[in-house]
Amino acid sequence: MLPAAHRLRRSVDFERAVRRGVRAGRSTVVVHLSQDPGGDEPPQVGFVVSKAVGNAVHRNTVKRRLRAASSAYLDMLPPRTRVVVRALPASSDSDFARLDQDLASCIKRAVAQWDRRSAQA
Repeated sequence: MLPAAHRLRRSVDFERAVRRGVRAGRSTVVVHLSQDPGGDEPPQVGFVVSKAVGNAVHRNTVKRRLRAASSAYLDMLPPRTRVVVRALPASSDSDFARLDQDLASCIKRAVAQWDRRSAQA
């Protein structure tokens, strides 16, 4: 379970992460990551699972699997990080191990891209 302090809830936070952040994708998920300057807030993670993934049962299953997998990667994220995980239609047919592997890969790549981007600025 993802602790309440680490949940991304406000639509404006989702929008900032998607529009201003970096993106890394795999066949089942796409991760958008951004960081806010200053402060000491914990990293936050939000999920987007559209109807293209499937019916409500499939969407909720995918969301629960992604939420469980993302809780293991909170320590990889620096403070003030906002992550939006967007599930792709292929995630409906994937098992937990595949989603976990794809999510870990995307988060690592997105953090590396953000570090390169901030080092250039």
